[in-house]
Amino acid sequence: MLALLAPAAQAAAAAAAAAAAAPEINVGAELLRVVLSLAGIIALIFAAGWLSRRLAGRTAPGGRRIRCVETLAVGARDRVLLLEANGKRLLVGVGQGGLRTLHVFDGEVATNDEPAPPAAPAPAPGFAELLARWKRTP
Repeated sequence: MLALLAPAAQAAAAAAAAAAAAPEINVGAELLRVVLSLAGIIALIFAAGWLSRRLAGRTAPGGRRIRCVETLAVGARDRVLLLEANGKRLLVGVGQGGLRTLHVFDGEVATNDEPAPPAAPAPAPGFAELLARWKRTP
């Protein structure tokens, strides 16, 4: 019986010796390495975003002559676009069938593309008023 236990004891002793011989890990240095690697990756992401915005801002030597002023979805796959091209505005429909010019606006193009401010909404009723309405309703 003792002969059967001897190899198991030797294997356990060898495993304990191997564990003792394993190098000790410096947790602080590993944590610093991971944090610096993460900071480097985040810096690369920001640099790529800055570079893409910088390169997207470049235009052709003549500049852009066509621009989309406004877009409105009128269906699942259908849209209406208001385009400005060479000083004219065009209303274009885009759908599964392709593009179709709906209207060409003549005259001067307004330089201010900002829409008029919306009318002030009605003030929201107070909690007491809402509670009174709820109580009156059968």
